[in-house]
Amino acid sequence: MFLSPQLYRHSEFKIGLRELAPQAMGVAAWGLMTGVAMVKSGMSIFESVFMTLVVFAGSSQLASIPLLVAGAPAWVILATGFCVNLRFVVFSLHLRPHLIHLPRWRRMLHGYATADISYVLFTKRFHQPGATPEERLAQEAYLAGNDSLNWGSWMLASLIGIALANGIPPDWGLGFAGILCLVGVQCSLASSRLRIVSAAVAGVAAVVTYALPLKLNIVVAIAVAVILCLTLERFKPTDATGAHA
Repeated sequence: MFLSPQLYRHSEFKIGLRELAPQAMGVAAWGLMTGVAMVKSGMSIFESVFMTLVVFAGSSQLASIPLLVAGAPAWVILATGFCVNLRFVVFSLHLRPHLIHLPRWRRMLHGYATADISYVLFTKRFHQPGATPEERLAQEAYLAGNDSLNWGSWMLASLIGIALANGIPPDWGLGFAGILCLVGVQCSLASSRLRIVSAAVAGVAAVVTYALPLKLNIVVAIAVAVILCLTLERFKPTDATGAHA
């Protein structure tokens, strides 16, 4: 990532790298499988590389590839990608208070590079936006460390997958490693009853509505979990100051 040199020298940048390192192999396996899938589907090397660099969203890429092969209308492909990646709108809204002080181009760069795992690790470490310039710099440095390793692992592996597509069998199931990586991060965040309930409800809703077109079951799962959690929050007991217990 092309950011201020002081971010890379900050101690939080190294912490961000270190905390994402255990998940990097899972990210790389998923990226490798996606690179192979693009070429195996009939996309050219140029198209595959272009999609990897521009889209940088494995689930969206994998959802769009069959539609591209089938010659689906552009609006269907775009709608599918939008629905699958709708969760990033939620990520952006959550990260906005942490990054709103930055120039627009830096916010856009973080928006492009921040994926599921880096978002989860960041929000787990920083619950509130930085109150001072030093705290804000530390938070951005940590996010940059997360993003750099996550982006680098994905891109390198995906490009290797594109280059070696004909020699890597798709039945290796490499994408499952990426899924296991996300499941591990999710389990580490299940630190309260409300979070456990929201994860369970989202999972059930996603399975029940799996037959919906355009991966809309993901959108439904997110919506149901958010509505339920907001409802439960309203009924949580409060202490003497009026704050939730």
